[in-house]
Amino acid sequence: MAKDVVRLDGNTLVMPGEVRVRFVRTLRLPEQGTHPLPPGLGDFPVRMVSDYADTVPEEWRKRGGVLLPMYLREAMWLSFSAAETAALQVGVGKVCAVSGRPWTDKLSQDPQNYVVLPDQPWLDGINSGEGTIRQFVAVPLGLGATVEGQVTGAEVWGGIQLQNFAAKHPVPARATSYSGYDAGYGGMQGGYGGPPAPAPGSANAMGLGVGGTMRQEIYKDSRALSEWKAKPAGRVFVHLVTPPDWRRITGEEPPASPVSRASYTQAGLPWYDYYDADGTDLQPAQPLQDVVPVGDWLGQDHDPWHPVAHDQTVVLNDPRGRPVQDGDW
Repeated sequence: MAKDVVRLDGNTLVMPGEVRVRFVRTLRLPEQGTHPLPPGLGDFPVRMVSDYADTVPEEWRKRGGVLLPMYLREAMWLSFSAAETAALQVGVGKVCAVSGRPWTDKLSQDPQNYVVLPDQPWLDGINSGEGTIRQFVAVPLGLGATVEGQVTGAEVWGGIQLQNFAAKHPVPARATSYSGYDAGYGGMQGGYGGPPAPAPGSANAMGLGVGGTMRQEIYKDSRALSEWKAKPAGRVFVHLVTPPDWRRITGEEPPASPVSRASYTQAGLPWYDYYDADGTDLQPAQPLQDVVPVGDWLGQDHDPWHPVAHDQTVVLNDPRGRPVQDGDW
């Protein structure tokens, strides 16, 4: 299916209709309890697969898209903005992060399989309902620990898939500020504890599993399904690579690993709560209810948790780049 061009502007994906998606590094939460939102620790670097055709695996060339590096068990959240009303599907290994159902080229409201922009400013994990999500955490394919592996029983795709739909009668987005939730942090240090880089032409494929639970609503669409266009405007496949693979494929040094929890809290960096009085949260996604956290698969490796002080929690108010090559997926 032919779709409009998706572009890469710096480290930001720009989808048709000026839908912008950033991939933000963040602190991994404990797998017990429910937590406020940790802020961004800077954007992941993003590169186009087509620029590295000689060093990526053949199947990646076929799928096209972009790639970014993640450390084992590193956490991520997705930051969204849009010039006009849009619907965005988010897949993790071609499992919908909102509904838990298989990836599809059609929007659905029973159950809802998309987020509405700009109403949804970000997504930190899979839908667990009742005002919470379970954090996106990077794990290798082959263990069964990914959302894809636990929901489908197989690990074929990995990565992240994005696809957006335009409204038939789009409404310009209102300007919104989130007062620092996207702010970067320059003190990230550490090393990578994963497997060594494979031979050229192969790569250690990565997918997303789940970590801790945080307070975040995924908003129910108040529009009728008929108000959205039937065909997607654009789509992109996001490949996740280990830092050694990133170095081999791109020739660039990967980012340093995120700060420790103790350093993060002691530095006084804020946590966030976001609440929209006009929004209605989606119900829990049934296929995602039995997904267990990566600690159950890989063992616990958390350093001691430093509780968040009350005054560290902040309550929030409500250019075109190069074209990214799509492929078969």
